[in-house]
Amino acid sequence: MFNNPIFIREALTSPRQLNHYLIRSGYVAAVFILIFTAGQTILGTQQIQSTTIGEFARLGNLIFQMIAFLQLLLVLFFTLLFSASSIAQEKDRGTLILLLMTELKDRELVSGKTQSSLLIVYVLLASSIPVCVFLRLLGGIELSQIFWMELLCLITVFATGSWAALVAFWREKTFQTLAISVLGMVVFLGVVELIVNLMPAGSSLRPWIAGLNPFRSLYEILNPLTLHTGLDPITVSAWPSLISLFVLGIALKAFTVLRLRVWNPSRSVYQSTAKTENETVIVKEKSRVIWSNPVIWREIMTKAYGRKVFVIKLAYFLLAGFTLWSAVSSEAVAQGVLYLGVIPPQGLAFAGIAWLSLVLANTQAVTSLTTEKDSKTLELLLVTDITAKEFVLGKLGGIFYNSKELILIPVLVLFYLVSQGAFSTEGFLCALIGFLALMIFSIVLGLHMGLTYDNSRSAIGASLGTMFFLFVGIGVFMILLVQARSSFALQLQSFLVFIIVGSAALHSALTHRNPSRALAISAWMLPFLTFYAITSFLLGGTLGVLVTILFAYGLPVLSMYIPAVSEFDVALGKTTYDKG
Repeated sequence: MFNNPIFIREALTSPRQLNHYLIRSGYVAAVFILIFTAGQTILGTQQIQSTTIGEFARLGNLIFQMIAFLQLLLVLFFTLLFSASSIAQEKDRGTLILLLMTELKDRELVSGKTQSSLLIVYVLLASSIPVCVFLRLLGGIELSQIFWMELLCLITVFATGSWAALVAFWREKTFQTLAISVLGMVVFLGVVELIVNLMPAGSSLRPWIAGLNPFRSLYEILNPLTLHTGLDPITVSAWPSLISLFVLGIALKAFTVLRLRVWNPSRSVYQSTAKTENETVIVKEKSRVIWSNPVIWREIMTKAYGRKVFVIKLAYFLLAGFTLWSAVSSEAVAQGVLYLGVIPPQGLAFAGIAWLSLVLANTQAVTSLTTEKDSKTLELLLVTDITAKEFVLGKLGGIFYNSKELILIPVLVLFYLVSQGAFSTEGFLCALIGFLALMIFSIVLGLHMGLTYDNSRSAIGASLGTMFFLFVGIGVFMILLVQARSSFALQLQSFLVFIIVGSAALHSALTHRNPSRALAISAWMLPFLTFYAITSFLLGGTLGVLVTILFAYGLPVLSMYIPAVSEFDVALGKTTYDKG
């Protein structure tokens, strides 16, 4: 890897950018803020002298478990994002063909593009080691747990990056690449868990199959006492998982190398070449009537997102059905288990399906703009009479139409759950309206990021990164609030630093190019209002939670739509009055 010219170029150019240092230091700072927030929430305002060693040890163990799971989730998400988007960008810009024409071997090209795109992930993993060692001073953690946790994250990066690279070299469109990567990973983890549950407990293959799920392995690392019931010395190890994931990554990478020249250049390149060679041949094709708004016509009536979108939708249907079936038929339903004290298993399944729908809809929104920029088709609008409003509304209409299944399935799941008595009528209406509001926010956010950032990789990273950290932050809030359940006023002081940092990061992402007072107000209000909604929800609120969510996420939607129109004018070099 270190002799690969593609990797060497990335390693030499990345440290020249300020973002390289900001991301690395920002990640460490975010972890320390999480440690501070958790300490303030759990220990409260009591004096350090009155805190026992056991309380410090329990605090250290809880914080380490949160950091470990968050880091593994971060590794999975951003490995898929960076690896897939980096290769997809090469395809959209047409530079992958130039790489195929060089003297690079297939394995050098695949390995170089994969590992160079994941350089920042490796840097973040290395930066987290001193933080975890520092956390050990609180007690409740062994060095062996830190060692195996970091190794597990590292090998997970390798396996996940290999999968994302395979999909990126295989598919043509950026949306297909990202969607198949995310859905494939979730389906794979579900299949692994299904196989493990069906295998007998004493099977020799069971540890190796179970090791393919890094979350299961991480749980065993963090809770070694659950696997040892005797008096033997406690040991922590994750060898089965490391070996299984490494073999999986090698197999995926080898298959990608073998199929690289078959998949690339794509079939569309050969088709365009054949048409060029036979320019004298006149072929009569049936013309199609274009609507008054050609943008929405292209989004709906053509295959703008690739020819295999139905495969993505089919995988989403199967995953949603399996998730709902697993939740409804689980023993937790019969036992009346409530996660975090308020969420039934069926509600947790709906939350997972809804989150996946929001991420996929956001991906489709941002890639609908980045693909136009990379393929240079956005510049063709300079010579047309399309206004800014027609373009933005056409894109939004096409995105909503193509995301109709992502909206319909969670709604049908809600109808099914309320018919089974899992939700009250009031809870059903609040969940339905709240989900639709978040769906609109995720789509408009993707469109805004696509217009704001010139670089497609930066736009995709900013859009999906905002969605990821926003909902991960909600999960962290809920976990910590359950540890010390109280009112909004009593807990605001503990979470104040966390909320302020999140507001500043959101403000920077939304106002990257065009500063706006409305966007600034929305960015700073959204985390505070979200925290208030979470607190009210955990205390049994419904209508107040819905009103807060509608205001917190409705204001950014309005604030992003107007700059999207004006920035589109700037990008085209004209104003909306030109048409008249």
